[in-house]
Amino acid sequence: MKCPVCNKGKLEKKKVKEYMFGIYLGEFPAEICNSCNESFIDSINMKKIEKIAKQKGIWGLEMKTKIARTGNSLAVRIPKRIVDFLNLKEGESAYIHPEENKLVVETVKNQ
Repeated sequence: MKCPVCNKGKLEKKKVKEYMFGIYLGEFPAEICNSCNESFIDSINMKKIEKIAKQKGIWGLEMKTKIARTGNSLAVRIPKRIVDFLNLKEGESAYIHPEENKLVVETVKNQ
C-alpha cells in the first residue's frame, strides 16, 4: 500500500516503540513508510497504548496554560495535575531553556 502522507513510499509491517511524554509504553505492530518513516497503528493497538498510558497516569496529562506577567518577566502556570504527577514543590529549582520552538523546563532536585 502507498503511504498516504508522502505518496511515495510503501507501507511495511514492522514494530515501533511508543513513548508518551518521554515515558516508554511498549513496542507495537505498525505499518511504516519506507520513504518518510511515518507509522500507522491500528485501532486495536491504539486502545492498548491508551490503556497503558492511563495505567501510568499520563493519559490526558497535556493541557493549555496561560503565560502571565509578573514584574518585568513572564511566568508559566503549571496545572495541578502535572504538579502532582511530577511531585513538584514550591521553591524547588528548575532549569529552563529553549529547544527549537519549544520551552523546556526541567526540575533540578537538590542533592
